[in-house]
Amino acid sequence: MLPNLAAGPARISFGGAAHYDAVVGRDLWSQLPEHLQGAAQAAILHTSHLAERAARLSETVAEAGVKPLLIEVPDAEAAKTVAVAADCWDRLGAAGFTRTDVVIGLGGGAVTDLAGFVAASWLRGVRVIHLPTSLLGMVDAAVGGKTGVNIGAGKNLVGAFHAPAVVLCDLSTLDSLPQADLAAGLAEVVKCGFIADTEILRRVAADPKAALTADSALLADIAARAIRVKAEVVTEDLRESGRRAFLNYGHTFAHAIEKVENYRWRHGDAVAVGMVFAAHLGRLTGRVDVVERTVTLLESLGLPARYEGGRFDELLAAMRVDKKSVGATMRFVLLDDLAAPSLVDDVTADQLRTAYAEVSS
Repeated sequence: MLPNLAAGPARISFGGAAHYDAVVGRDLWSQLPEHLQGAAQAAILHTSHLAERAARLSETVAEAGVKPLLIEVPDAEAAKTVAVAADCWDRLGAAGFTRTDVVIGLGGGAVTDLAGFVAASWLRGVRVIHLPTSLLGMVDAAVGGKTGVNIGAGKNLVGAFHAPAVVLCDLSTLDSLPQADLAAGLAEVVKCGFIADTEILRRVAADPKAALTADSALLADIAARAIRVKAEVVTEDLRESGRRAFLNYGHTFAHAIEKVENYRWRHGDAVAVGMVFAAHLGRLTGRVDVVERTVTLLESLGLPARYEGGRFDELLAAMRVDKKSVGATMRFVLLDDLAAPSLVDDVTADQLRTAYAEVSS
């Protein structure tokens, strides 16, 4: 049954050592003041295109008796650098930010990654509240407690595990999101379907148009389902010592694309191609063949399923520094079957090259 958001938002609990809730619904930001208790200041990290929304949010913060500090950061992956984080630290220092104060990440996945990292590193950890404004942020970056920035060697190689106090996934913020960005977020939703909840795949395939409609009951349902998948995995494995690696299905090749493209690709677009690459690897290594199903589903959402040829050596070099690698051994998340992922460390160079030839044909 699809959720009736008019009857109230869906609340998804992340358990374990770092307990918090991700709330999915519409018009949720009115709940923010209740999560600011004990704070004297709240730093709101945001991009320029969200300046007006950040200003309104600062009024809400001020009305709750908390002093707002607006910090504008660059758009997209340009926000996720050590230099930008250092500038944020300087701003917090100048404001006299203390352990009881709160960082708020207002924006897409890059902003919430940065806000979480700034909060994790300031005074060795202060509270962070995420207000994701993109589907990608809601179902991936803002939930799970991973934070990080990019460096020259690769994506998200510097970071920390730092759970948020709460994540308010206000679906009404998606109403003005460009469809290409909505589709990019759906790549992470589809990923959760392949690794755990196959009902997501069935529902998206049955009505891809509704999946791409911001105010549809279907989008609310599959977003909540994807967050529940992540909650189940993260509750069991906060620090990626086991099952959490499965959430990186498609990401080894995706992160390589992002690096060689200097982060000009949307993350979700890269993940889409990464899942196709992983599907080919799965078939080549004798596992379940989901290539056609993957390509058909992604293309129905307007997502890319192929990548240009002639760049294998660059991509391979980038994949070698993937976080899942152990020493010189590269590891990939592949599917033994639908909803049955495994961590594989015996993929051969020939299989990698063949999978790349398939995905770039």
